[in-house]
Amino acid sequence: MTASISRVIQTDITTTTSQGQTATWEDYLAYRDDPKNDNIGLCFNCDRLLVIDIAREGINHAIINNLFPMLFAIWFSKKSEQIFSLLGGCLLEKPKKQAASPDLMVYVGSEYPTWQAGERRYINLEQWRVPNLVGEIADTTLTIDLDEKKCLYADLGIPEYWVVDVKGLRVFAFQLQSNGKYQECETSLALSGLPISLLNQTLERLNAETNGSAAMWFSQQIASLKTE
Repeated sequence: MTASISRVIQTDITTTTSQGQTATWEDYLAYRDDPKNDNIGLCFNCDRLLVIDIAREGINHAIINNLFPMLFAIWFSKKSEQIFSLLGGCLLEKPKKQAASPDLMVYVGSEYPTWQAGERRYINLEQWRVPNLVGEIADTTLTIDLDEKKCLYADLGIPEYWVVDVKGLRVFAFQLQSNGKYQECETSLALSGLPISLLNQTLERLNAETNGSAAMWFSQQIASLKTE
């Protein structure tokens, strides 16, 4: 390939870029549709393709990656009237412009993507609305998640973006502003009324507990939490 491609290896970040050339949508499709690439994450933003090897997740990454679906389920169990769908890992595509495969993806409300036999296996953002929230579990990719991917998700118009710092055990949460830029926030919009500080406290418990125990503690805390 003659594209400008960054390859990020989870266990040892390295970035290589071909000079003087830009990636095309066709370059992205070649990676996306190659069966050998089932264990990579892909991001494409206009003329830049980011390839992330996710075949070997570390224990800490896995612990947190599995914690957050539990937290989402616990949160929405307290709000039984709300419809939600978790689609982390699915590819989001705005054809010929952008694509991403966030670790976390939350749709809130009745209009969420569904798949029918015979349809393509990607979320086409010309067909479906954007998710309410996406997030990345950042072990060795923190800089990229707070830079390139942050810009990408803003360009896609995602209302809320979380970066979960595996080493620092904290969440960087951002909400999209009217100027199209993200601003760090202290309270979730998608999980209406949830303090980001409570997520950080839950993550801190992983220093001495399992993710299951941390999730149960989170459940106890939100039982008395006053939210909208």
